[in-house]
Amino acid sequence: MSLAAINWDNLRLFLAVARAQSAQEAARRLSIDHSTVTRRLHRLEKELGARLFERTPAGHVLTTSGHRLLEHVERMESSMALVGEEVGGETHALTGQVRLGATEGFGSFFLSPHLSHFCDRHPAIEVELIIVPRFINLSQREADLAVNIERPQNTGQVCSKLTDYRLQLYASRSYLERHAPIRTLEDLQTHRFFGYVEELVFSPELRYLSSMVADAFTPLRSTSVVAQFNAVREGRGIAVLPCFMAAPCDDLVSVLGDDVHLTRTFWMAAPGDIRERARVRALWEFLREVVDCNQPFLMGQTRRWQGVA
Repeated sequence: MSLAAINWDNLRLFLAVARAQSAQEAARRLSIDHSTVTRRLHRLEKELGARLFERTPAGHVLTTSGHRLLEHVERMESSMALVGEEVGGETHALTGQVRLGATEGFGSFFLSPHLSHFCDRHPAIEVELIIVPRFINLSQREADLAVNIERPQNTGQVCSKLTDYRLQLYASRSYLERHAPIRTLEDLQTHRFFGYVEELVFSPELRYLSSMVADAFTPLRSTSVVAQFNAVREGRGIAVLPCFMAAPCDDLVSVLGDDVHLTRTFWMAAPGDIRERARVRALWEFLREVVDCNQPFLMGQTRRWQGVA
């Protein structure tokens, strides 16, 4: 049986289960009964003559046939979205939902306040900001576009450098008042630091503390840069933090200033078919506009970010 002969609603339900990896979670997201999801999945498998999922204690895992179907159905989904935009015109196209994935610090401290302005500019577009301390998987359709700290290697994605940003050593004023003065790199050896759990970092780009301070004493480590930021604000140690997180805080001070710093890069990516949707293009261009006018802030040259109308 061809896909064209199958009820699209059943294929949409298959997509939801594949992405949620759980029939129960898919039912919740679609606001339908779990039994309905199970019944329609069985019907779809019977129509196709193939088993699409392995039911395991951990959830619904795609079979080889399920993976093949997923590729076809995602192409159908993208094509239908593009047809709707082209037929409906620009007014229709700038509506709907856009899901943006981002790293924890950048998403929470920089993107979220700016995205509120995007919502004012495009009131018919709903934005979902997905913030996780890992890479967003665009191939699994976790998001429509993503901002990551490494250039994606997937050739099916549109990728562009978004912006450079700077990181420096930061401590609270109270910490510096209570501890030995720091005038040189050697002085850092007697101080305590907060950093990442080395074996759990999701990118080599995050292993920067050791490049700044060899054999740093780190009594507290976390997979979260926000946790490190909060620990520094408590006045108990020093951490490498992005300037866009630490500079606006009046109680934090850059340690050794411009003598000790790192520059990293954010990359923006989207699946090629998704990138062509008008609402995704609108958010893509908005993010470029925001970072272009905030280069001094992202590079630690100013303490306040600049909004866009």
